[in-house]
Amino acid sequence: MSKKGYIQIYTGDGKGKTTAAMGLIVRAVGAGMRVLFAQFIKSQKCSEHHAFEKYLPMVEVRQYGKGFISKKRPPKCDIEQAQIGLSELTKDVSSGKYDLIVLDEVNVATHLGLIKVEDLINLIKNKHIKTEIVITGRYADEKILQIADLVTEMKEIKHYFSKGIKARKGIEK
Repeated sequence: MSKKGYIQIYTGDGKGKTTAAMGLIVRAVGAGMRVLFAQFIKSQKCSEHHAFEKYLPMVEVRQYGKGFISKKRPPKCDIEQAQIGLSELTKDVSSGKYDLIVLDEVNVATHLGLIKVEDLINLIKNKHIKTEIVITGRYADEKILQIADLVTEMKEIKHYFSKGIKARKGIEK
């Protein structure tokens, strides 16, 4: 019996979406799985990148973005980066090369119009049967939620950011 890969989504306005995906990456590597961690929008190297380089070099990391986007209309360079990512990842998800592929912040990328929801759906529908896909980010589109096998919504109840606490190295970045 062959292993089937499912579609998991971590969304919502609460903290922990990428962190949950990181935990799954560690578990997958511990099981000998091949992992691709692809980040949309983000360009900064955070603590997890250093950990991958030092302790988990078998995790392939790619970033498709120029950084945080706060505008309603994203710059052309961000759209181009997201399209490059979509093109590369469309090939990767169908190849069977990876057991787990994390599409970090791809929900935000669709929400901002960097990539079309329909293109993300096509990517998902053309995945290799054994490849597990994890999708993170706020604003998960209803169409994406419908095709997912697992959806977890992180809900913010309380966050110290509202008290002016900045992102801390090793905790949020």
